Parts: sequence; structure tokens; C-alpha cells
Amino acid sequence: MASKSLPIDQFVTALASKQPTPGGGGAAAITAAIGNAAAQMAAAYTTRKKDVESGAAAKASDLIEALGTAPFLKAADDDAEAYAALQRTWKESSMPPEEKSAIEARALGIPTTLLEDCHRGILKIREFLPYCNTNIVSDAKVGIHTLAGAARSAYQTIMVNSPSDEEKVRLKQLLKEIRHLEDEILS
Repeated sequence: MASKSLPIDQFVTALASKQPTPGGGGAAAITAAIGNAAAQMAAAYTTRKKDVESGAAAKASDLIEALGTAPFLKAADDDAEAYAALQRTWKESSMPPEEKSAIEARALGIPTTLLEDCHRGILKIREFLPYCNTNIVSDAKVGIHTLAGAARSAYQTIMVNSPSDEEKVRLKQLLKEIRHLEDEILS
């Protein structure tokens, strides 16, 4: 069954079980969806009359539109599919090298895109913070911290898929930027 269709208790139980999926990539993707949802909720509460008058409601609407949860939920399922295909590469010695390379590239690409999307989401939430309803700004910050955790988790999934040294450097730079943004909102 698709991760995005499971009730949260069933997803967590499946994650904790001795089965290949859902695994770390799926956990990272679901965590990212939760991060976006927290920030969207904070934006939804920034729609009062005074928010409309100040322009904050327009910023909130932009954030809600920019931060979807569906792509992250889909990524959880894509990750499970990619891992199943990757397992095939370990078992099928007659697999053509081009097919094996394509499967490996997809297994690496899904968590890489996840990390990049988390980084973009964090930047968008950070831009929104000055406009956020002050009574609920903590939830927007929860979105940042949750996306940061998802990005770091995605990085661990990336590492088991053997990225190039150049890619490792690029992704570590994104993680450093994320850490800086987290530190900024903690002060």
C-alpha cells in the first residue's frame, strides 16, 4: 500500500517493522510534508482583516501556494518504488548496465530532490516570517525545523546511494545554509 494513503499510526508501525519499505527515504519525505503543513497552517492564520490591509495575507497566500504537501507524499512512495528496483539490481546479474545505471540514478535522484525542495521551502518560510501572525509564528518555525530534519535525513539516504564528491560538496553547502537559517531563528 502507498505510504501517502496510510493512516499515520500504520505508517509508523510499517516504518518500525523489519521490511525494506517504508524506510529512511520515506520517513524523510513524510517529515517534509509535515513541515510544509505546519508552515501552511501558520500562513492560513495570517489572513485576518489587519493582515489583508498590511499585505501579510497576500504573503500568506503565496506561501500556501508554494508549499504543497502532495509532492513530498508522492516522494515517499517514489522512494519505496526506487528501492524495490534497486534491490533488483543486486539480484539480477543479467541486467543490462544501462538499466542498472538508470535505476541507481533514480534511487539517488529522489532523496536529492527532496533535500533541494526542503531547502527551497525553508527559504520561502523564512521570507514569510516577518509577515506571519505573531500568535502562531512558532508553527512557521516548526515548519523550518521539520524541513531541516527532513533535509538532513534525505542526505543520509543520498549517501548510501554513492553520490559524486562534487555532489556531496554541493549538498553539504545546502545543509550548511539550512543550519544557518535554523540558528538564525533560534536566537
